[in-house]
Amino acid sequence: MIEGYVTINELAEKWNVSPRTVQIMCTEGRIQGATKFGRSWAIPSQVERPKDGRVTTGQYRNWRKK
Repeated sequence: MIEGYVTINELAEKWNVSPRTVQIMCTEGRIQGATKFGRSWAIPSQVERPKDGRVTTGQYRNWRKK
């Protein structure tokens, strides 16, 4: 890999998430500086983990029943 960059698998291990989660973050543009080279992603090694956007308050729990 290019010096100063990491792969999806290395970053997934560092952040303790699945490689698919990191791949989705790259595709959505949530990881700053991530660049695609062919079929691989080059991600800066010092990048910070983006905020998890899932709702954990229970606000939408059973929303269909209301």
